[in-house]
Amino acid sequence: MLITAEQVGLLGEYFRLARFLQPAMMIIEDVDLIAREREHMQTPGQEVLLNKLLNEMDGLREDADVLFILTTNRPDQLEPALASRPVRIDQAIEFPLPDEDGRTKLVKLYSRGLEVPEQLMALIVRRTKGASPAFIKELMRRSAQFQIALRAGSVLKQEAVDGAIEEMVFTGGALNLKLLGGSAAELGTAADA
Repeated sequence: MLITAEQVGLLGEYFRLARFLQPAMMIIEDVDLIAREREHMQTPGQEVLLNKLLNEMDGLREDADVLFILTTNRPDQLEPALASRPVRIDQAIEFPLPDEDGRTKLVKLYSRGLEVPEQLMALIVRRTKGASPAFIKELMRRSAQFQIALRAGSVLKQEAVDGAIEEMVFTGGALNLKLLGGSAAELGTAADA
């Protein structure tokens, strides 16, 4: 069962269903929305949801066959009663920003329909150091749009990539860059590369 932000109000029902259907797996996406540190909560309802989560996770019998996967982009903001108790969290797995090989694979994935020359591939991979997969996806989407505007065919041109980076990093401003998951330090200097 996948529980997203819209469904957290029904948390108790999901736990009941998981116990009924076990073996079961519950994935609570963006758990920081309901399990942020108590001092950062703004309404009593948020603490009620946190307590419901903690009580339900503790309340399952030892032989219950329910696996919990909790996702967050803000592990540092999680309530210590959840994040610092080994009984509740057995393992934390971090997905770091993609390395050079990962960025290469992402460029290939998101440039479908375009041929990316080897030299341009190396340049894009260098320029996206410190960028998120979402940034690379958007970069390739916008590069394709620039490519169409240039009427340059199916072989991606550096001019299209430069235009996309200019739009995403410099014209769009710091907020745009942050929302897209880019690194100003890396991409700002990479424009000279």
